Amino acid sequence: MTITPFDALACPLDSAPLRRRGATWRCAAGHSFDIASEGYTNLLPVQQKRSRDPGDSKEMVAARRRHLDASSYQPIAAAVARVVLADAPAGGVLACLDAGCGEGYYLRQLAAAAAIADQSLSLLGLDISKWAVQSAAKQDKGKQANWVVGSNAKLPVLTGTLDRVLCLFGFPVYPEFARVLKPGGQLLQVDAGPDHLRELREIIYPTLKAERSEGVQTPNDFAPLDSETLCYELEIANPERIADLLLMTPHFFKAGAEGRTRAMALESLRLTVEIRLTRFVRMAG
Repeated sequence: MTITPFDALACPLDSAPLRRRGATWRCAAGHSFDIASEGYTNLLPVQQKRSRDPGDSKEMVAARRRHLDASSYQPIAAAVARVVLADAPAGGVLACLDAGCGEGYYLRQLAAAAAIADQSLSLLGLDISKWAVQSAAKQDKGKQANWVVGSNAKLPVLTGTLDRVLCLFGFPVYPEFARVLKPGGQLLQVDAGPDHLRELREIIYPTLKAERSEGVQTPNDFAPLDSETLCYELEIANPERIADLLLMTPHFFKAGAEGRTRAMALESLRLTVEIRLTRFVRMAG
């Protein structure tokens, strides 16, 4: 079993293959991208940014790290790892991208599960947030993955080089996912279910919108494989962790000041965690 960084990277400016020379990735046209001291590479050119500092802020990343380090979402990570490894070919190396990797929690959990299953992996974590990727690279002590700042809208990955793409609570760009996956490769998508964090939402919003119960629609160039729902209860027993949960979710910005104040005043909170895990296979042709 080996866990190695995925290196089939493409130049974000001209889509040519990138080759690593020391601490720099460079394409044939001479575009170069330095590897930061923390171990990540910024492959998000200025012209592909919609803001000066896109993605999650440094504070949001820190809150998510504290929440995940408390094993609050460990059942989700275990389910993701189980499904990713389920159809892995014996003796082969599974090339896997986490598209919207955050601070790297799910890839680290996947690597640990692969070690137990004796499955070799080649890992790439990508996020549009510099702060998230920086945190992920710092925590990857064994340098098991390649960590890059980039956008799902234009993945800096060579065409047809991945066996798995993960999109976990993220923003799927299906044409790009189809482009980088090999025929027969799989897309694994995790989305919030109708009751996900319902108890928190009931506190911060005046009323809750009716949640749609239908599953994820099958995107072009993919065929459905299977879908499952994971649901469990989570007890958060201190105000700091409740604040972290709120800060790491989109609800922090959607809720009004009064709703945030109500949440911050809580001493403890029992929550429902509900997610949908859906798999698609990349069709040939």
